[in-house]
Parts: sequence; C-alpha cells; structure tokens
Amino acid sequence: MKLRVVAVGPKCPAWVDEAVADYARRMPRAHALTVDTVAISTRAERVRRSAEEGQRLLSRTTSRDWLVALDERGKNHTARQLADRFRAWQNTGGDVVFLLGGPDGLDASVLDKANERWSLSAATMPHGLARVVVVEQIYRAWTLVSGHPYHRD
Repeated sequence: MKLRVVAVGPKCPAWVDEAVADYARRMPRAHALTVDTVAISTRAERVRRSAEEGQRLLSRTTSRDWLVALDERGKNHTARQLADRFRAWQNTGGDVVFLLGGPDGLDASVLDKANERWSLSAATMPHGLARVVVVEQIYRAWTLVSGHPYHRD
C-alpha cells in the first residue's frame, strides 16, 4: 500500500518541505509516502474556485485508491485509532490518498467521492502545517502497527 498526500496549494516554506521529507524517508518502501500538489484556482467565485480545485485533486486519483478527505467535520482519531485505520487501509487493496483542500476547503464533489473524512483538529492551522501533521500522524500510525517505539502512551 502506497500513501499519497495530494494538497491544493502553492510551494510551501522550506521547513514544511524538510519536515514532510523527513517523515516520508522514515516510512518503509512497502508504504512509500509521497506528497503532490495541485494549483490553487484563480477563479473569482468561491463555488467555481472550489469545484476547479476539486477536479484537480480527483484527477490525481484512481478508482482503486482509498480516498481520505481532510475535513474539519471529519472524524478525529487518537494515535491508536489512527493505527487501527492504518490496518484497515492495508486491506483495501489499493493505495491510500489523503486529500487536502485549499483555503476554501474541499469541494462537495471530493467529499462525496471520499471513502472517509479525517479531522486533524478542531483548531485551524496553516496548510503547510497541516501537511506536516498529516505525514507525522501517518508515520506515527505505521510505527504503532509495526511495533516501532516512536509512540509513547
């Protein structure tokens, strides 16, 4: 199972790219973790902007992918619960794609197509930081599943 984060947004600051690359390097080859970005829409109207970004995100997925939408109304997971989700994702038969929206969030088309929704926090955070949190939590879940001592209760 490969893991991909597909995010709407411009190039992030170096510290974001460095942190994401660090966690991605720690993942085993069997669960390679990559991050891909799509451009923010320049449309004036929010609805059209969101729809365009949604199309761009979905164009980076396949019918075999398990889609996890990052959404403030999604389910919040403890580290152990996310490890349980990781185990379940391993049984989907495809890759897992985590979809992060732009400043306006994810379009309804993306939310409708997603297999599940995940909320990182009730707090609002910058998109770059959200990318770091997503990959760190994926890494943490893998360490719990594999018995690695990274996570401490």
